[in-house]
Amino acid sequence: MNRMRLTSWCGAAMIAIATVACSNTTEDRTSDAARDAGNAVERAGERTSDAAREAGRDAGDAIQRAGEATATAGREAASATGAAIETMDVKLALTADSRVDASDINVDTNHDTKTVTLKGKVPTAAQKTIAEDIATAKAVGYRVRNDLTIGR
Repeated sequence: MNRMRLTSWCGAAMIAIATVACSNTTEDRTSDAARDAGNAVERAGERTSDAAREAGRDAGDAIQRAGEATATAGREAASATGAAIETMDVKLALTADSRVDASDINVDTNHDTKTVTLKGKVPTAAQKTIAEDIATAKAVGYRVRNDLTIGR
């Protein structure tokens, strides 16, 4: 009976040792898996942060290009508006002056080259000269190109 007890105790001790050994191996594997998962999360966070920085740079570049395009459009609109104002001022002055028959005078203005061009017909050489003088007086800072022809 002692022998049987001893054998039972030895068997129980072996089972206990095996259980502890398996438990340690499982804990090691669990610890390794947790560490690997933590590393993967950290790498994913770094990639997400990099992607966010890159997206921010791209958005900033797009905003800068949009701002430049808006500024260019604003300058072009101002140029066109300036040309239209000069054209209107010169045409109004020609029409208001009784010394010139402005009914067949066309006024074109190029704001970029600062040029006012008179086209069309006037009845006399004197009216051609007067029309140019009026345009020069009204379009200060602009060069006047007189392409008017004389005749009816």
